[in-house]
Amino acid sequence: MGSQSTQMPKLAPTFPEWYSPQTGIYSSKYPSIPLPADPFLDVVSFIFSHNHNGQTALIDSSSGSSISHSDLFPLVKSIASGLRSIFGIKQGDVVLLLLPNSIYFPILFLGVLYMGAIVTTMNPLSTVMEIKKQIVDCKACIAFSILEKAAKFQSLGIPIVCVPENVTLLKENKEFEVFYKLVYGDVNLGTRPVIRQEDTAAIMYSSGTTGASKGAILTHRNLISVVELFVRFEASQYEYSSSKNVYLAALPMFHVYGLSLFVIGLLSLGSSIVVMRKFDANEMVKAIDGYGVTHFPVVPPMLQALTKKAKSVSANSFKSLKQVSCGGAPLYGKTIQGFLDILSHVDFIQGYGMTESTAVGTRGFNTKHFQKYSSTGLLAPNMQAKVMDWITGRFLPPGCTGELWIRGPAVMKEYLNNSRATASTIDKDGWLHTGDIVYIDCDGYLHIVDRLKEIIKYKGFQIAPADLEAVLISHPDILDAAVIGATDKECGEIPVAFLVKRNGNKLTQEAIINYVAEQVAPYKKVRKVIFVESIPKSAAGKILRRELRHSLTSRL
Repeated sequence: MGSQSTQMPKLAPTFPEWYSPQTGIYSSKYPSIPLPADPFLDVVSFIFSHNHNGQTALIDSSSGSSISHSDLFPLVKSIASGLRSIFGIKQGDVVLLLLPNSIYFPILFLGVLYMGAIVTTMNPLSTVMEIKKQIVDCKACIAFSILEKAAKFQSLGIPIVCVPENVTLLKENKEFEVFYKLVYGDVNLGTRPVIRQEDTAAIMYSSGTTGASKGAILTHRNLISVVELFVRFEASQYEYSSSKNVYLAALPMFHVYGLSLFVIGLLSLGSSIVVMRKFDANEMVKAIDGYGVTHFPVVPPMLQALTKKAKSVSANSFKSLKQVSCGGAPLYGKTIQGFLDILSHVDFIQGYGMTESTAVGTRGFNTKHFQKYSSTGLLAPNMQAKVMDWITGRFLPPGCTGELWIRGPAVMKEYLNNSRATASTIDKDGWLHTGDIVYIDCDGYLHIVDRLKEIIKYKGFQIAPADLEAVLISHPDILDAAVIGATDKECGEIPVAFLVKRNGNKLTQEAIINYVAEQVAPYKKVRKVIFVESIPKSAAGKILRRELRHSLTSRL
């Protein structure tokens, strides 16, 4: 008889312990962190329950005016007391912060929350029409804004309180008399309302994974989670003292990324925060060198500006910098290498988060012998993920590309007054469908490949294409419209409009750009117009933005 071959049994693939092939769940590689169990805990009390030896909390970069850590809580209590006694604000009322970055932004935000009310934020560059829309949606009953905008905002139909840039202006200008009474009034709030972790703390507007802007409802538990799982956990990974760290706050505080760091998380660590009213490359250099900034959280356009400046300033500049962390949109290859080449002494990491996840998701972490600069890092403690095939709906193992789903205590409660959008974003098992196309590598690091999310990221601002499309379609000579983001070296992305115009009209690009500019904030302006015969759409009527992106690329 001839020799009989023996077939070796196929070995089942082996997976790391942080991935379950049975459920498709990726768990954090970090140990879980116990979150406070007391149901009657607000985020403000939680922040100030942490002891540290920090001295200066907030510094205005242009004037040097500052607020100490020891003064923070009394100021917060004074704001809370004044909101009740002067304006009759009560638990559950919504307060609009229509402010640029300011040393007063954190105490206002925390003061509102401390008396049981709710904060909603907006870019102060928003138009009156955009502001009215949000006021109606969330029922805001009072707004805080800057003096330059006060007259313009009188038509909003709610009281406007003017907020100064710094302490000096507060004491000298009568326009700030009401705010002065709020800040330096009675710190005795009297009987505080009962605030639960599950109560709404903030309504942050986001375009989500699709469509127009929606109000993401963030609870006190969500904000406690971002303090603990993002900010305090990250600080615990490094040997140096957090109270000696100096952060540059150029990211807008009205956005969840800046808010999570500069308005809540870092105040629990005793770090110092140098506040820039708005980002400016020359002022950035002065602030970093003048205040000895050690940490600089950025979005891609800021990193590019920093790299460019580092090539032209003196060799002694930026010596204090220890770490630059980037979020908002992923960075790759040449941009990262350009930064590392010129600022080799500075640690560089990326992170991933959403408004709907209260900025919690993944964060990078480098050691002397291990770096993954192009990754957005490892899952935060207490967070889980799935990578899903967006066509078949099956979960995928490490190394495979699919849509990212995340779950954990930082995921928002729901969208305000929009159960349909909530149901399409958070499923019955609590998974947040992010709309981002990713893969998780064999070491557990997340890599962003593409995004299904219909969102444009312009200089760190988020623009919902649906908002611009609504404005465009309101024009009598436009039959259909679609807006996408086009890559831009200086801005990150710029809005480009594809339009189907009515036969026989003579619409021009300039006319359309001006039409939109009159109705939206300056950063939302359409920068380019392309006239087409039709807008590509799916059978369900969904705009096929990938086809438009491909069309745009082929035109360049």
